[in-house]
Amino acid sequence: MNKWIWILCLVLIGQSCSEDSLPNPLDVKLQKTLRSVSPTGDMEHFILPASNDYASIPNGRKNPLTEEKVELGKMLFFETGLARDAVYSNGAGTYSCATCHVPSAGYMPGREQGIADGGFGFGLNGESREQMSNYKANELDVQGARPISVLNVAYVTNTTWSGKFGAFDANVGTEYLWGLDDPTTVTNHLGLDGLEAQNIEGLIVHRMVVDEYVLDTLGYRQMFDDAFGDFAEDERYSLLTSSFAISAYLRSLITNEAPFQDWLKGDNDAISESEKRGAVLFYSKAGCYRCHQGPAMSANEFHGIGVNDLCDLPGALATGIHDIRNMGRGGFTLQEEDLFKFKVPGIYNMADSPFYFHGSSKNSLREVVEYFNDGLPENPRVPQEQISSFFHPLNLSEGEIDDLTEFLERSLRDPNLERYVPEQVLSNNCFPNNDPISRKELGCE
Repeated sequence: MNKWIWILCLVLIGQSCSEDSLPNPLDVKLQKTLRSVSPTGDMEHFILPASNDYASIPNGRKNPLTEEKVELGKMLFFETGLARDAVYSNGAGTYSCATCHVPSAGYMPGREQGIADGGFGFGLNGESREQMSNYKANELDVQGARPISVLNVAYVTNTTWSGKFGAFDANVGTEYLWGLDDPTTVTNHLGLDGLEAQNIEGLIVHRMVVDEYVLDTLGYRQMFDDAFGDFAEDERYSLLTSSFAISAYLRSLITNEAPFQDWLKGDNDAISESEKRGAVLFYSKAGCYRCHQGPAMSANEFHGIGVNDLCDLPGALATGIHDIRNMGRGGFTLQEEDLFKFKVPGIYNMADSPFYFHGSSKNSLREVVEYFNDGLPENPRVPQEQISSFFHPLNLSEGEIDDLTEFLERSLRDPNLERYVPEQVLSNNCFPNNDPISRKELGCE
C-alpha cells in the first residue's frame, strides 16, 4: 500500500488500516460540512431523540410529556367518534385529526387540500377524498392553506404558516392581537406553547367534541384519569386536557428512523453516494440549511418565496385571492413587512405526499429544488420587496439538482411511520375516516 495512504489512515482514524477500511472521502466531507454549520460544532446537534425519550423531546411549558398523555393523544388523534359536531348528520363520526394528517402521506393530506367534515372517500393515502353532495363549499371543514406536516412538530414554537399560535417566542409583543381580528388566537392568553394553544382551537374548528358519550360510551374516561389525575375532576375532561394529550402525541412523532439519522449515528452505508453529495449541497452551496435548521430541519422564521396560493389551483374549495391565509405572517400581525412571509416548515418525509408549499403549487421534490434553483417568484401578487434575501438563483447543475433531490426524497424519509398508529380506537370505528366509501377503501368492511 502507498505510504501516503497509511499516513492518511493514521491521521484520520488514528490506526493502521487496509485500503478497504479507508474512510469514504464523501463521508469525511459531509462530516466536516455539518460541523462547520452546527451551532455546537458537532454533528450531534442534528440528531433527533428517541420517540419515548421525553426528557430530550421539547416539552410544552405547561404540558410535560408522559406515556399516559401520549397514549391518550394517539387514540384521540385517530378517533372518528370525536366528530360529533358535524354540520350534517351524514358527516358525524366520519373523520378524525388524521383525515388531514395521514400517516402514509407523511402526516399531511393525501390531496392538495384536506377535507374533514363534509368529505368522503380515502383511496390509498387520502388522495380520493371528495365533497359530500349535501355540503355547500362554505360548510366544508377545509383549509385555505395546505396543512403542514406534524412530524417533528415538538421543535415548532409558534404553529401554522403564520405562526399565530403560542404565547412565546415569535409572538412576544403581539399580545394586543390575540383574539382581536382572529378569535381563534384568544387561546394564546392561556400562556401556552403554539401546539397546545392551536389544538384547543383545532378541536372546535374541526367540530370535535369530548363529552359524556366519548368518555363513557366510547370508554375514554379512564385514559383521561390516568393521564390527568393531577387535574381537578371538573377540569380533567376538557378541551384543554384533550389538547394536552393530542399535543403530547404529536410531540412524540419523531422521524428518528430516517436514513440520514442513521448516517448521523454512525452508519455510513445508510445513504448513497448521491445522497451524500446532496447533503453536502444542502449544507453548503444550495444554502437550504439557512432556513431548514437543527434536528427537525425547520425554523421559527418567516420568509417570502413568492409561491402561488391554494386559491390558484383549479377546484380549490372555500378560498380565494382575498383569503387572509394568503398573507402569511402578515395576515396575523397586520404588519406590512410580514406580508406574504410563511413559517419555515420541517421537511422530513416530504416525499410521502406529492404537494408542496402552502399553496400545493408543486408536485414533486425535484420541482421544489428547481424552483429554488431558478430563484424566480411565481406569484404576481407578491411584491419583490417581500421576497427573502435567501431566495435567489443557486446555479446548481443538473447533476447537483439530481443529488439534492435524492437527499430530500430518500435520506429524509422515515420508512416506518406506522409505528405511531394505533391498532384500533376505543369506538372500534374505521380510521382515519369512517364514511361508507372510506370504510370500503380502508378494508374496514
